[in-house]
Amino acid sequence: MKFIAIVGTNASFSYNRKLLWYMKKHFKKEAQIEIVEITDLPLFSEDIREIPEGVQKIAEAIREADGLIFSTPEYDHAITAALKSLIEWLSWIKPQPLNSLPVMIVGVSLGNMGTVFAQENLRQILSSPGLDAFVLPSNQFLLGRAAEAFNQQDELIDERTISWLEHCFNNFMIYSKTLKPMRFPSPKKENNKELIESEESKNSTETEEVWWTKETNQGLPVLSDADTGASEYEEVIEPENSAYLQFLEEGETLEFDDIGELRGKSEE
Repeated sequence: MKFIAIVGTNASFSYNRKLLWYMKKHFKKEAQIEIVEITDLPLFSEDIREIPEGVQKIAEAIREADGLIFSTPEYDHAITAALKSLIEWLSWIKPQPLNSLPVMIVGVSLGNMGTVFAQENLRQILSSPGLDAFVLPSNQFLLGRAAEAFNQQDELIDERTISWLEHCFNNFMIYSKTLKPMRFPSPKKENNKELIESEESKNSTETEEVWWTKETNQGLPVLSDADTGASEYEEVIEPENSAYLQFLEEGETLEFDDIGELRGKSEE
């Protein structure tokens, strides 16, 4: 199996970089691990409408991999700005490279807690709409006291730590193999009759959806933070059906103000 491993910082020195290089060497018989740096990537900005070449290369490498490994430091209970910026760039790429992608998160810190807050922060980000990555549940590898964890050859010292890393990585390999059919589904064979019936059903459904949208959306705000991803632009957003309609009596309609806020209901 092939995995992309992202160093979650643009710093020149990082224990998280050491951990990934150790994993690459330690698991070389089980999988091919390609380590990716994010040191030269520009900070994400909505005003830059063209995806940087470096981000495009990372996205292409991710698409060809069986899974993704993040090794993240912890800055102020969160991931680094550089890593967050990369994920925001990736969220703009279509087709989405992180969608249904198996992800393993590891982390190293100087303190005792081993990036526990940063890892939870990263899990939350990767589960957001538009990304929808599949992060390996449980199996958290949290390495604290980084200065004491490696020897002069940049290898982990503690046998229990190595054993737990092996346990987590083996589970990630199983997880990645299990999810592979979701990312690369086998093409389905359909005869002409099934294809025609499928298209007719689709057209019928689309017609009903258009009618429902026209009948039920009466000025309600159509955007939420979850809809837009890494953006504040109101682009390609489908309106949602009004949740207030279930409370209307026959002959009643909803009234809204100039900015789309619900003012009340009235009788026709």
